[in-house]
Amino acid sequence: MPITKSSRQLVDEATANITTYTVDQVRERLGKDPRLQLVDIRDVRELEREGTVPGAVLAPRGMLEFWVDPASPYFKPVFGDESKEFVLFCGAGWRSALAAQALQDMGMSNVAHVDGGFGAWLKAGAPTETLEAHKAAHAARKG
Repeated sequence: MPITKSSRQLVDEATANITTYTVDQVRERLGKDPRLQLVDIRDVRELEREGTVPGAVLAPRGMLEFWVDPASPYFKPVFGDESKEFVLFCGAGWRSALAAQALQDMGMSNVAHVDGGFGAWLKAGAPTETLEAHKAAHAARKG
Protein backbone atom coordinates (compact mmCIF):
# COMPACT_ATOMS: atom_id res chain seq x y z
CA MET A 1 0.00 0.00 0.00
CA PRO A 2 1.45 3.41 -0.90
CA ILE A 3 2.01 5.93 1.85
CA THR A 4 -0.45 8.80 2.00
CA LYS A 5 1.82 11.33 3.69
CA SER A 6 5.52 11.87 3.20
CA SER A 7 8.08 12.21 5.96
CA ARG A 8 8.59 15.80 4.81
CA GLN A 9 4.87 16.48 5.26
CA LEU A 10 5.03 15.08 8.79
CA VAL A 11 7.99 17.30 9.61
CA ASP A 12 6.28 20.36 8.11
CA GLU A 13 3.10 19.67 10.11
CA ALA A 14 5.09 19.22 13.32
CA THR A 15 7.07 22.39 12.70
CA ALA A 16 3.84 24.34 12.34
CA ASN A 17 2.75 23.17 15.81
CA ILE A 18 5.92 23.44 17.89
CA THR A 19 8.32 26.10 19.08
CA THR A 20 11.42 26.33 16.93
CA TYR A 21 14.59 28.19 17.87
CA THR A 22 17.52 29.18 15.72
CA VAL A 23 21.03 28.21 16.76
CA ASP A 24 21.71 31.85 17.62
CA GLN A 25 18.66 32.03 19.91
CA VAL A 26 19.77 28.92 21.80
CA ARG A 27 23.40 29.98 21.87
CA GLU A 28 22.42 33.30 23.46
CA ARG A 29 20.74 31.41 26.32
CA LEU A 30 23.45 28.76 26.73
CA GLY A 31 25.04 29.02 30.17
CA LYS A 32 22.84 32.01 31.12
CA ASP A 33 19.30 30.64 31.27
CA PRO A 34 18.86 27.96 33.96
CA ARG A 35 15.56 26.97 32.35
CA LEU A 36 17.30 25.82 29.14
CA GLN A 37 17.94 22.08 28.91
CA LEU A 38 19.26 20.93 25.57
CA VAL A 39 18.41 17.34 24.61
CA ASP A 40 20.45 15.55 21.96
CA ILE A 41 18.26 12.83 20.43
CA ARG A 42 20.83 11.54 17.92
CA ASP A 43 22.01 7.94 18.10
CA VAL A 44 25.28 6.85 19.68
CA ARG A 45 27.05 6.48 16.31
CA GLU A 46 26.38 10.16 15.58
CA LEU A 47 27.54 11.14 19.06
CA GLU A 48 30.76 9.11 18.72
CA ARG A 49 31.47 10.59 15.28
CA GLU A 50 30.51 14.23 15.86
CA GLY A 51 30.33 14.92 19.59
CA THR A 52 27.52 16.92 21.19
CA VAL A 53 26.71 20.22 22.88
CA PRO A 54 28.15 20.75 26.38
CA GLY A 55 25.51 20.16 29.04
CA ALA A 56 23.04 18.42 26.71
CA VAL A 57 21.08 15.45 27.98
CA LEU A 58 21.66 12.49 25.68
CA ALA A 59 18.31 10.84 24.98
CA PRO A 60 18.12 8.53 21.98
CA ARG A 61 15.09 9.20 19.80
CA GLY A 62 13.84 5.63 20.15
CA MET A 63 13.56 5.95 23.94
CA LEU A 64 12.45 9.57 24.33
CA GLU A 65 8.73 9.03 24.95
CA PHE A 66 9.55 6.34 27.53
CA TRP A 67 12.15 8.49 29.27
CA VAL A 68 9.72 11.42 29.73
CA ASP A 69 6.78 9.31 30.96
CA PRO A 70 6.75 9.03 34.78
CA ALA A 71 4.66 5.84 34.50
CA SER A 72 7.27 4.16 32.29
CA PRO A 73 9.88 1.85 33.80
CA TYR A 74 12.41 3.81 31.71
CA PHE A 75 11.53 7.25 33.13
CA LYS A 76 14.48 9.61 33.63
CA PRO A 77 13.93 12.14 36.45
CA VAL A 78 15.62 14.95 34.50
CA PHE A 79 12.47 15.10 32.36
CA GLY A 80 10.26 15.56 35.43
CA ASP A 81 11.65 19.04 36.08
CA GLU A 82 8.80 21.29 34.96
CA SER A 83 10.92 24.40 35.46
CA LYS A 84 13.02 23.42 32.43
CA GLU A 85 12.41 24.06 28.76
CA PHE A 86 13.59 20.97 26.90
CA VAL A 87 15.05 22.04 23.56
CA LEU A 88 15.61 19.02 21.36
CA PHE A 89 18.06 18.67 18.51
CA CYS A 90 19.06 15.98 16.06
CA GLY A 91 21.28 16.06 12.98
CA ALA A 92 19.21 18.30 10.72
CA GLY A 93 16.10 19.24 12.70
CA TRP A 94 13.70 16.70 11.24
CA ARG A 95 13.73 14.05 13.97
CA SER A 96 13.70 16.73 16.67
CA ALA A 97 10.63 18.37 15.11
CA LEU A 98 8.78 15.04 15.12
CA ALA A 99 10.00 14.29 18.65
CA ALA A 100 8.93 17.71 19.97
CA GLN A 101 5.49 17.14 18.43
CA ALA A 102 5.28 13.71 20.07
CA LEU A 103 6.17 15.16 23.49
CA GLN A 104 3.58 17.91 23.03
CA ASP A 105 1.06 15.21 22.14
CA MET A 106 1.96 13.57 25.47
CA GLY A 107 1.08 16.83 27.26
CA MET A 108 4.47 18.55 27.58
CA SER A 109 4.26 22.26 26.92
CA ASN A 110 7.88 23.01 27.86
CA VAL A 111 9.44 21.54 24.71
CA ALA A 112 10.94 23.04 21.55
CA HIS A 113 13.57 22.18 18.96
CA VAL A 114 16.56 23.68 17.15
CA ASP A 115 16.09 24.56 13.49
CA GLY A 116 18.76 22.81 11.43
CA GLY A 117 19.86 20.62 14.33
CA PHE A 118 23.47 19.79 15.12
CA GLY A 119 24.48 20.44 11.51
CA ALA A 120 23.42 24.07 11.86
CA TRP A 121 25.06 24.18 15.30
CA LEU A 122 28.39 23.10 13.80
CA LYS A 123 28.05 25.47 10.84
CA ALA A 124 27.52 28.37 13.27
CA GLY A 125 30.69 27.45 15.18
CA ALA A 126 28.71 26.95 18.39
CA PRO A 127 30.42 25.08 21.25
CA THR A 128 30.78 21.29 21.07
CA GLU A 129 32.59 18.57 22.94
CA THR A 130 33.52 14.97 22.22
CA LEU A 131 31.35 12.20 23.60
CA GLU A 132 34.22 11.19 25.91
CA ALA A 133 34.50 14.74 27.29
CA HIS A 134 30.73 14.87 27.71
CA LYS A 135 30.72 11.63 29.70
CA ALA A 136 33.60 12.85 31.88
CA ALA A 137 31.84 16.15 32.60
CA HIS A 138 28.62 14.28 33.46
CA ALA A 139 30.49 11.93 35.81
CA ALA A 140 32.19 14.91 37.50
CA ARG A 141 28.79 16.60 38.09
CA LYS A 142 27.40 13.41 39.63
CA GLY A 143 30.44 12.61 41.74
